[in-house]
Amino acid sequence: MGSLTATVVPPTTLNVIPWFRTFKSITGSGFRRYATYRQATVAGLVTNTVFGFLRCYVLLAVAGAAGTAAGYDRSQLATFVWAGQGLLTVVLLWGWTELADRIRTGDIASDLLRPVHPVTSYLAADLGRAGHAALVRFLPPVLVGPLFFEVYLPRRWSTLPLFAISAVAAVVLCFGCRFLVNATAYWLHDVRGPMILWTVASGVLAGLSFPLRFLPEPLQLVLWLGTPFPSLLQTPLDVLVERDPTGTQAALVGLQLAWTVLILAACRLVQRRAERRLVVQGG
Repeated sequence: MGSLTATVVPPTTLNVIPWFRTFKSITGSGFRRYATYRQATVAGLVTNTVFGFLRCYVLLAVAGAAGTAAGYDRSQLATFVWAGQGLLTVVLLWGWTELADRIRTGDIASDLLRPVHPVTSYLAADLGRAGHAALVRFLPPVLVGPLFFEVYLPRRWSTLPLFAISAVAAVVLCFGCRFLVNATAYWLHDVRGPMILWTVASGVLAGLSFPLRFLPEPLQLVLWLGTPFPSLLQTPLDVLVERDPTGTQAALVGLQLAWTVLILAACRLVQRRAERRLVVQGG
């Protein structure tokens, strides 16, 4: 079988507009694709809501009579839970194995023949998915929470723009992490091991199981600076509940953006190495 390499032309000033149109088209197709799964959407909403009640009662019990825990008051904890339940599906910590499946079956070969880089193509489709999830999976839990619990509403004008930037960065960063986990299929025929490790680590270290501020401060520092996990959920949720001063919020979002750029660069590097591996193997 002849060698196969990607024929991707990097965007320049001459082709940036067609490239943007292609990116927009792929994003739209990703949105429409997930909009067809109506029953799955409803089932996911019910599940998210049920777990929202469970998590909220647990964290409120942790706050106890004192009314605070790790610097969060009861209303901030309620907002943390319900916004987190909605953001979980938008960011999508786990459940995406499309790239690994295509590598295993060999269908990845068709992706390498397309004029759009695989990382860019999959990112555009994931942004479409996230846009759909933001409408039908993020808003309902955020609206349900205030009906049963006292929630915290942002009081600073800068919080909502920072939260929007942080949420988008979390989506792109999480995509990059999932892409890297899926890309292990280029070297491993069975990626169940990396997938299980990613699922466990992201659930605990991203702030889904509990706010990372519950941990000792030295450990928090190691997690934020040494891993991208807190930037997936903890950072946008802390920004939303105004856990820190505005300057600290901006610094956390800046760190989040730095991790996003680093992980996306790693995705392109791994993809390039994988393509070389395919050429060496003659497939």
